Amino acid sequence: MRPIQLPPLRRLLTLLLLSGALQPYAPALSAEHAIANAGPTAPPLLLAQNYSEKYDLGNYLVSEKLDGVRAFWDGKTLRFRSGKPIHAPAWFTTQLPAHALDGELWMGRRRFDQLSAAVRRQTPLDAEWKNITYQLYELPNGAGSFSERIATLQASVAQAVLPWLQVLPQVPVTDKVALTLKLAQVVRDGGEGLMLHRVDAAWQTGRSDVLLKLKPQQDAEALVVAHEAGQGKYSGMLGAIVVVTPEGQRFRLGTGFSDALRRNPPAIGSTVTYRYRDLTSTGLPRFASFLRVRESE
Repeated sequence: MRPIQLPPLRRLLTLLLLSGALQPYAPALSAEHAIANAGPTAPPLLLAQNYSEKYDLGNYLVSEKLDGVRAFWDGKTLRFRSGKPIHAPAWFTTQLPAHALDGELWMGRRRFDQLSAAVRRQTPLDAEWKNITYQLYELPNGAGSFSERIATLQASVAQAVLPWLQVLPQVPVTDKVALTLKLAQVVRDGGEGLMLHRVDAAWQTGRSDVLLKLKPQQDAEALVVAHEAGQGKYSGMLGAIVVVTPEGQRFRLGTGFSDALRRNPPAIGSTVTYRYRDLTSTGLPRFASFLRVRESE
């Protein structure tokens, strides 16, 4: 793998901003690079904060955190979190409700790579999409509390009668012991973790403690800004990627890559998800490892 020659920083940042890749990272960038985003418009979505024991579990409903691809249906078009269209077969979307839906495309546990390949094809393959379900967990712009919106979703799905359109089960958890046991069961069965949604919450967007995520390890996103060449057994391949977080923290990710990814690494300007145990006093992640390229890329 030959060393990558990067263009001048100003030109690189301009190209990335024009592509829309740096939109979440604007606070960490110089104001001189704050130019208009020419990429697709991202749909308004609710994003999760990390769970901590300060929250009252009696106020939340719990669901499995799916290892899927976030998908927003605006009544006409199915889109990624970034706003880019998902090229689903016509039979998959034609009979979807005329109102907005938010959820995840899912193939089942431990099948994310197959799912990711299927939903990113410009020409969808029916054989792949027949194994995909659309798991719903929010009714965008819906009235009432979260529990009321889930009831509305269930009624809408029942009326649609589409086997691939489902509402993700939401259940109460009485205490921290029950939550811990449920997390252990989901992880043991191959799941990622749990999501907690405040039962009385009105629909809203942005990152909020209305929605919480609980996993054995934490994860976060960062922007790829450079590649480092591998050495030894990775000679001629990727050794590590250099990333920058939305807060401006810069660090290397050198583990978590398959040999295939080391031969064809995440592109500079793409957003990746990484796992980590906790943060240092300076805000850097401990034991960080690559997980995947962000679902919306």
